[in-house]
Amino acid sequence: MAKEYTCPMHPQIVQLKPGSCPICGMRLEPKTQENEDEDDNELKDMSHRFWLGLFLSLPILLIVNFRLLPNIYGSWVQLALATPVVLWSGWPFFVKGWHSLISRHLNMFTLISLGVGAAFIYSLIAVFWPSIFPPSFRNENNQVDLYFEAASVITVLVILGQVLELKARIKTSQAIKKLLGLAPTTARLVLPDKTEKDIPLENVKKGDILRVRPGEKIPTDGVVLVGSSSIDESMITGEPFPVLKSPNDKVTGATLNGSSSFLMKAERVGSETLLARIVHMVSEAQRSRAPIQKLADLVSSYFVPAVVLAAILTFLVWGLLVPTPSFSLGLVNAVTVLIIACPCALGLATPMSIMVGVGRGALSGLLIKNAEALETMAKVDTVVVDKTGTLTEGKPKLTKVISLSEQSESEILQIAASLEIASEHPLAFPIVTAAKNKGLSLIPIQDFQSLRGKGITAKVQGKQVAIGNQKLFAGLRIDLSVAQAKSENFRKQAQTVFYLASDAKIIGILSVADVIKESTPEAIEMLHQDRMRIVMMTGDNKTTATAVGQALKLDEIQAEILPEEKNRIIRRLQSEGHVVAMAGDGINDAPALAQANVGIAMGTGTDIAMESAGITLIKGDLRGIARAKRLSHYTLRNIKQNLWFAFAYNVLGIPIAAGIFYPLFGIFLSPIIASAAMAFSSVSVIANSLRLRRIKI
Repeated sequence: MAKEYTCPMHPQIVQLKPGSCPICGMRLEPKTQENEDEDDNELKDMSHRFWLGLFLSLPILLIVNFRLLPNIYGSWVQLALATPVVLWSGWPFFVKGWHSLISRHLNMFTLISLGVGAAFIYSLIAVFWPSIFPPSFRNENNQVDLYFEAASVITVLVILGQVLELKARIKTSQAIKKLLGLAPTTARLVLPDKTEKDIPLENVKKGDILRVRPGEKIPTDGVVLVGSSSIDESMITGEPFPVLKSPNDKVTGATLNGSSSFLMKAERVGSETLLARIVHMVSEAQRSRAPIQKLADLVSSYFVPAVVLAAILTFLVWGLLVPTPSFSLGLVNAVTVLIIACPCALGLATPMSIMVGVGRGALSGLLIKNAEALETMAKVDTVVVDKTGTLTEGKPKLTKVISLSEQSESEILQIAASLEIASEHPLAFPIVTAAKNKGLSLIPIQDFQSLRGKGITAKVQGKQVAIGNQKLFAGLRIDLSVAQAKSENFRKQAQTVFYLASDAKIIGILSVADVIKESTPEAIEMLHQDRMRIVMMTGDNKTTATAVGQALKLDEIQAEILPEEKNRIIRRLQSEGHVVAMAGDGINDAPALAQANVGIAMGTGTDIAMESAGITLIKGDLRGIARAKRLSHYTLRNIKQNLWFAFAYNVLGIPIAAGIFYPLFGIFLSPIIASAAMAFSSVSVIANSLRLRRIKI
């Protein structure tokens, strides 16, 4: 597959070879990051151009400021030194400036090429044909001033800004480089004859049996088969504490094994692994555009033409109203306006913050799908959470089986498991597991029917059997009064109760408990500290839901909710003016995740939930929502700081460059100082954006 390149500021621009963006002129970067220390050819090239330009520009400054040579010789020496600086060192700017004119996408390179080109061509004509200039272009000595030093030094300072920006862009990709660097290069394959050999990681296939020795990185995503060990997952989740993994537990590629050896089966390899998906999504998110970027784009579309017009007006006003050499001074100030107003800082303000912020999130276990989700998260005031797998561990256990008929508890469990084996509901697994652990064989069933959010009906040994919640039996018109009385105590203990009926008669009760995650109370407290309203939606009955909600001090509890009703609740909250984030982990949560202003998926949940969400908490820890909120707040504040500085810089800089202080103080801004100020504005935006790498969330 051909390597694609795109523009960080304009991700809609994609091409199959390196080059420049036709809109803003910036360098196109590869869409897919690779874990290779590739030489940055553009950085090397710009560095060479900078050092040659600096070497040749310094003598020009000395000649002009200290008059080391007579004018007749000094002019030709300046021309000889400035020509390679402008035409070789600055050539990329002229090429990009020309392309901007052809494509009618005026940008910073339009202004740079116009400013430097005007100063250089004016000085070139003054050396070869000085007699053509009228008195208004001559100084008090009747000579035409040259601006080779301005053209040269401006070129050098602009190149310096480009070099610093390129180096900063390399720093913004360090998050992805760190993630890519986590993956091991080899894996230890266990062959059918029980011998072992090391193979390259790319040769590992799905289903391969691998040995992971103490201190080694786990080669790929899979499941533990034999042995147990403590795994350091901090590289993926950001959590410092090792996690004990035993047979049947999932392990993640690139995490670090502790002190024990174990065998695992590879389940996801190559681009399917969690690490590969994280790298891909982080790359995509860093190139995505935040809604606030539209403001900068709108301003930029009018800004460059306005600056060109301001430069022309500056030239004319100085030429017509200021004493001799009026037009010469007008040219200097027009060039100064063009240079100081380069909108590079404005263009960098949003993309740089997004790139650094998304990378910072990835290193803390927050996988942000796009810049819009990152920006919107700062405005969220209501969090809607599912119960199972979100507030709770999502690893429920069967706690009680009660027979309400002549059948034994084992027979009740056997029938229930025979129905639940075909169910996708997360609470079906503990019932089936308990039956298998007791050695109960499952009974063949017929006419299986799953009713979403209610339960299951089927025929078992010729009898019509049903298992589910109160809604199921209300629809079947089966009396639950006796069973509800016997199960009330379980529901008050936040356990989920299933009722089992045969031929329209309740024959048993099964109780399943899903333990609240240890981190959930702290997460709820963190969200409340951020003034977030927390709403729980669950298909569980009201008694169970209320028990969980009261224990966690939730603000609102919606119980006995069918999957299709979750969207309705989220729309209701949005209609009330709330900005809603929805956190869930199951297939049935996907529509609600898409409906919410920000969907938040648990990394421990299903793939479809992760695809529907704007943010994924890799560890599935609700504290990540509070961290995501803080990261969003810091990033948005950083963007606003950058935009404010860029706007303020240009609003103040253009009048000063046009000579507003000349009537009052008799001074005007040198193009060289304007160039330095322009470079400083870009560096300031970059430095401010890079501060996000050090924030605590």
